[in-house]
Amino acid sequence: MFFILSKLLVFIINPLIWIVTLFFVSIYSKNEKRRKRCFLWAFGFLLFFSNSFIFDEFSRAWEVPATKYEDLQLYDVGVVLGGMSVYDDGYQRPQFYRGVDRMLQAVELYKLGIIKKIIFTGGSGRILHPEMKEGAYIKRYILFMGIPEKDFIVESESQNTRENALFTKKIIDEQKIKGRFLLITSAFHMRRSLNCFDAVGMDVAPYSTDRYAGPRKFEFDHLFIPNTSSINDWNTLIHEIVGYITYKVIGYG
Repeated sequence: MFFILSKLLVFIINPLIWIVTLFFVSIYSKNEKRRKRCFLWAFGFLLFFSNSFIFDEFSRAWEVPATKYEDLQLYDVGVVLGGMSVYDDGYQRPQFYRGVDRMLQAVELYKLGIIKKIIFTGGSGRILHPEMKEGAYIKRYILFMGIPEKDFIVESESQNTRENALFTKKIIDEQKIKGRFLLITSAFHMRRSLNCFDAVGMDVAPYSTDRYAGPRKFEFDHLFIPNTSSINDWNTLIHEIVGYITYKVIGYG
Protein backbone atom coordinates (compact mmCIF):
# COMPACT_ATOMS: atom_id res chain seq x y z
CA MET A 1 0.00 0.00 0.00
CA PHE A 2 2.82 2.41 0.92
CA PHE A 3 4.49 1.72 -2.45
CA ILE A 4 1.28 2.56 -4.38
CA LEU A 5 0.59 5.69 -2.33
CA SER A 6 4.13 6.92 -2.93
CA LYS A 7 3.58 6.66 -6.68
CA LEU A 8 0.31 8.63 -6.44
CA LEU A 9 2.09 11.26 -4.41
CA VAL A 10 4.51 11.85 -7.28
CA PHE A 11 1.57 13.14 -9.35
CA ILE A 12 0.17 15.37 -6.60
CA ILE A 13 3.42 17.17 -5.74
CA ASN A 14 4.39 17.94 -9.34
CA PRO A 15 4.78 21.75 -9.74
CA LEU A 16 3.55 21.52 -13.34
CA ILE A 17 0.25 20.07 -12.08
CA TRP A 18 -0.10 23.03 -9.69
CA ILE A 19 0.58 25.52 -12.48
CA VAL A 20 -1.81 23.91 -14.96
CA THR A 21 -4.55 23.62 -12.33
CA LEU A 22 -4.25 27.28 -11.37
CA PHE A 23 -4.33 28.37 -15.01
CA PHE A 24 -7.36 26.15 -15.57
CA VAL A 25 -9.20 27.75 -12.64
CA SER A 26 -8.20 31.24 -13.84
CA ILE A 27 -9.81 30.52 -17.21
CA TYR A 28 -13.01 28.76 -16.18
CA SER A 29 -13.86 30.14 -12.74
CA LYS A 30 -16.95 32.37 -12.65
CA ASN A 31 -15.55 34.36 -9.74
CA GLU A 32 -13.58 37.27 -11.18
CA LYS A 33 -11.47 37.78 -8.05
CA ARG A 34 -10.58 34.07 -7.92
CA ARG A 35 -9.71 34.09 -11.61
CA LYS A 36 -7.23 36.95 -11.22
CA ARG A 37 -5.71 35.51 -8.07
CA CYS A 38 -5.22 32.06 -9.62
CA PHE A 39 -3.69 33.59 -12.74
CA LEU A 40 -1.16 35.56 -10.69
CA TRP A 41 -0.29 32.50 -8.60
CA ALA A 42 0.10 30.35 -11.72
CA PHE A 43 2.28 32.93 -13.44
CA GLY A 44 4.37 33.40 -10.30
CA PHE A 45 4.86 29.64 -9.89
CA LEU A 46 5.81 29.36 -13.55
CA LEU A 47 8.53 32.01 -13.20
CA PHE A 48 9.78 30.58 -9.90
CA PHE A 49 9.97 26.91 -10.89
CA SER A 50 11.44 27.60 -14.33
CA ASN A 51 14.32 29.69 -12.96
CA SER A 52 17.57 27.72 -13.13
CA PHE A 53 19.41 29.87 -10.59
CA ILE A 54 16.72 29.46 -7.93
CA PHE A 55 16.63 25.70 -8.46
CA ASP A 56 20.42 25.46 -8.21
CA GLU A 57 20.44 27.33 -4.90
CA PHE A 58 17.81 25.07 -3.35
CA SER A 59 19.60 21.98 -4.69
CA ARG A 60 22.91 23.15 -3.28
CA ALA A 61 21.33 23.51 0.16
CA TRP A 62 19.73 20.05 0.00
CA GLU A 63 22.29 17.83 -1.72
CA VAL A 64 25.03 16.05 0.18
CA PRO A 65 28.33 17.34 -1.28
CA ALA A 66 30.55 15.12 -3.41
CA THR A 67 33.78 13.64 -2.07
CA LYS A 68 37.24 14.13 -3.56
CA TYR A 69 39.31 11.02 -4.25
CA GLU A 70 41.99 12.12 -1.80
CA ASP A 71 39.42 12.28 1.00
CA LEU A 72 38.30 8.68 0.49
CA GLN A 73 39.56 5.71 2.48
CA LEU A 74 39.67 2.14 1.16
CA TYR A 75 36.31 0.36 1.35
CA ASP A 76 35.40 -3.30 1.30
CA VAL A 77 32.05 -2.72 -0.40
CA GLY A 78 30.46 0.02 -2.48
CA VAL A 79 26.66 -0.12 -2.19
CA VAL A 80 24.98 1.27 -5.32
CA LEU A 81 21.30 2.16 -5.16
CA GLY A 82 19.12 1.46 -8.21
CA GLY A 83 16.66 3.75 -9.96
CA MET A 84 18.80 4.51 -13.00
CA SER A 85 17.07 2.66 -15.83
CA VAL A 86 13.92 1.13 -17.27
CA TYR A 87 13.71 -2.02 -19.40
CA ASP A 88 12.56 -1.57 -23.00
CA ASP A 89 10.68 -4.75 -23.93
CA GLY A 90 10.55 -3.83 -27.60
CA TYR A 91 14.32 -3.63 -27.99
CA GLN A 92 15.12 -6.14 -25.25
CA ARG A 93 17.53 -3.85 -23.46
CA PRO A 94 17.50 -1.26 -20.69
CA GLN A 95 17.33 2.46 -21.27
CA PHE A 96 19.50 4.43 -18.86
CA TYR A 97 18.75 7.76 -17.17
CA ARG A 98 21.08 10.31 -15.57
CA GLY A 99 21.13 8.22 -12.39
CA VAL A 100 23.38 5.72 -14.20
CA ASP A 101 26.20 7.97 -12.98
CA ARG A 102 25.86 6.04 -9.70
CA MET A 103 26.99 2.84 -11.37
CA LEU A 104 29.62 4.46 -13.59
CA GLN A 105 31.20 6.09 -10.57
CA ALA A 106 31.15 2.77 -8.70
CA VAL A 107 32.91 1.01 -11.59
CA GLU A 108 35.59 3.70 -11.60
CA LEU A 109 36.07 3.40 -7.83
CA TYR A 110 36.44 -0.35 -8.25
CA LYS A 111 39.01 0.06 -11.03
CA LEU A 112 40.93 2.52 -8.86
CA GLY A 113 41.01 -0.01 -6.02
CA ILE A 114 39.01 2.22 -3.65
CA ILE A 115 36.26 -0.40 -3.29
CA LYS A 116 36.79 -4.16 -3.43
CA LYS A 117 33.24 -5.28 -4.19
CA ILE A 118 30.01 -3.74 -5.49
CA ILE A 119 26.53 -4.48 -4.18
CA PHE A 120 23.78 -3.26 -6.49
CA THR A 121 20.38 -2.97 -4.81
CA GLY A 122 17.27 -2.31 -6.89
CA GLY A 123 14.21 -4.25 -7.97
CA SER A 124 11.14 -2.95 -9.77
CA GLY A 125 9.94 0.57 -9.00
CA ARG A 126 6.92 0.19 -11.29
CA ILE A 127 3.37 -0.66 -10.24
CA LEU A 128 2.32 -2.20 -13.57
CA HIS A 129 5.50 -4.19 -14.26
CA PRO A 130 6.79 -5.67 -10.99
CA GLU A 131 8.58 -8.39 -12.96
CA MET A 132 11.01 -5.89 -14.51
CA LYS A 133 13.65 -6.04 -11.80
CA GLU A 134 16.50 -3.65 -12.38
CA GLY A 135 19.22 -5.70 -10.73
CA ALA A 136 18.55 -8.65 -13.02
CA TYR A 137 19.34 -6.80 -16.26
CA ILE A 138 21.99 -4.42 -14.87
CA LYS A 139 24.29 -7.31 -14.02
CA ARG A 140 25.20 -8.21 -17.60
CA TYR A 141 26.25 -4.62 -18.30
CA ILE A 142 28.53 -4.60 -15.31
CA LEU A 143 30.13 -7.86 -16.38
CA PHE A 144 30.72 -6.34 -19.84
CA MET A 145 32.62 -3.55 -18.09
CA GLY A 146 35.10 -6.06 -16.75
CA ILE A 147 33.91 -6.44 -13.16
CA PRO A 148 34.44 -10.09 -12.08
CA GLU A 149 31.21 -11.82 -11.09
CA LYS A 150 32.67 -12.70 -7.70
CA ASP A 151 32.98 -8.98 -6.92
CA PHE A 152 29.48 -7.97 -8.03
CA ILE A 153 26.50 -8.83 -5.82
CA VAL A 154 22.93 -8.14 -6.95
CA GLU A 155 19.84 -7.55 -4.82
CA SER A 156 16.78 -7.25 -7.05
CA GLU A 157 13.75 -7.44 -4.75
CA SER A 158 13.70 -3.98 -3.14
CA GLN A 159 11.11 -1.44 -4.27
CA ASN A 160 12.17 1.63 -2.31
CA THR A 161 15.06 3.12 -0.33
CA ARG A 162 13.95 1.52 2.93
CA GLU A 163 14.06 -1.93 1.31
CA ASN A 164 17.41 -1.11 -0.33
CA ALA A 165 18.83 -0.76 3.15
CA LEU A 166 17.02 -3.75 4.68
CA PHE A 167 17.88 -6.21 1.92
CA THR A 168 21.48 -5.01 1.63
CA LYS A 169 21.90 -5.50 5.38
CA LYS A 170 20.52 -9.02 5.00
CA ILE A 171 23.12 -9.82 2.31
CA ILE A 172 25.91 -8.35 4.44
CA ASP A 173 24.86 -10.47 7.43
CA GLU A 174 24.31 -13.67 5.44
CA GLN A 175 27.67 -13.45 3.70
CA LYS A 176 29.39 -12.19 6.86
CA ILE A 177 30.98 -9.27 5.02
CA LYS A 178 33.05 -7.07 7.31
CA GLY A 179 34.85 -3.79 6.89
CA ARG A 180 34.05 -0.33 5.57
CA PHE A 181 31.03 0.43 3.36
CA LEU A 182 30.63 3.26 0.84
CA LEU A 183 27.08 4.31 -0.10
CA ILE A 184 26.87 5.44 -3.71
CA THR A 185 23.76 7.26 -4.87
CA SER A 186 22.59 10.59 -6.29
CA ALA A 187 23.41 13.69 -4.25
CA PHE A 188 19.74 14.67 -3.92
CA HIS A 189 18.89 11.16 -2.66
CA MET A 190 21.75 10.79 -0.21
CA ARG A 191 20.11 12.30 2.91
CA ARG A 192 17.22 9.83 2.92
CA SER A 193 19.52 6.95 1.97
CA LEU A 194 21.96 7.60 4.82
CA ASN A 195 19.09 7.69 7.31
CA CYS A 196 17.67 4.40 6.02
CA PHE A 197 21.00 2.58 6.25
CA ASP A 198 21.64 4.02 9.69
CA ALA A 199 18.19 2.81 10.81
CA VAL A 200 19.04 -0.81 9.89
CA GLY A 201 22.40 -0.65 11.66
CA MET A 202 24.77 -0.14 8.73
CA ASP A 203 27.57 2.39 9.12
CA VAL A 204 28.17 3.79 5.62
CA ALA A 205 30.17 6.70 4.22
CA PRO A 206 28.45 8.84 1.55
CA TYR A 207 29.63 9.16 -2.04
CA SER A 208 27.32 11.52 -3.92
CA THR A 209 26.93 11.32 -7.70
CA ASP A 210 25.04 13.15 -10.50
CA ARG A 211 24.68 16.41 -8.61
CA TYR A 212 22.15 18.93 -9.88
CA ALA A 213 23.90 21.93 -8.32
CA GLY A 214 27.20 22.74 -9.98
CA PRO A 215 29.38 25.83 -9.49
CA ARG A 216 27.33 28.95 -8.72
CA LYS A 217 26.76 30.92 -11.94
CA PHE A 218 25.72 34.55 -12.43
CA GLU A 219 25.21 34.36 -16.18
CA PHE A 220 22.26 36.20 -17.74
CA ASP A 221 20.45 33.17 -19.16
CA HIS A 222 20.93 31.20 -15.93
CA LEU A 223 19.55 34.09 -13.86
CA PHE A 224 16.66 35.29 -15.99
CA ILE A 225 15.72 33.03 -18.92
CA PRO A 226 13.00 30.48 -18.01
CA ASN A 227 14.12 26.88 -18.41
CA THR A 228 11.51 24.15 -18.81
CA SER A 229 13.88 21.46 -17.54
CA SER A 230 14.02 23.25 -14.18
CA ILE A 231 10.33 22.48 -13.64
CA ASN A 232 11.02 18.77 -14.04
CA ASP A 233 14.09 19.03 -11.81
CA TRP A 234 11.98 20.70 -9.12
CA ASN A 235 9.60 17.75 -9.30
CA THR A 236 12.51 15.43 -8.48
CA LEU A 237 13.72 17.61 -5.61
CA ILE A 238 10.27 18.12 -4.05
CA HIS A 239 9.55 14.40 -4.33
CA GLU A 240 12.78 13.63 -2.49
CA ILE A 241 12.17 16.15 0.28
CA VAL A 242 8.62 14.87 0.81
CA GLY A 243 9.99 11.31 0.82
CA TYR A 244 12.61 12.27 3.39
CA ILE A 245 9.97 13.79 5.69
CA THR A 246 7.58 10.85 5.19
CA TYR A 247 10.29 8.33 6.06
CA LYS A 248 11.09 10.30 9.21
CA VAL A 249 7.44 10.37 10.29
CA ILE A 250 6.81 6.64 9.81
CA GLY A 251 10.15 5.66 11.35
CA TYR A 252 12.05 4.42 8.27
CA GLY A 253 15.07 6.55 9.12
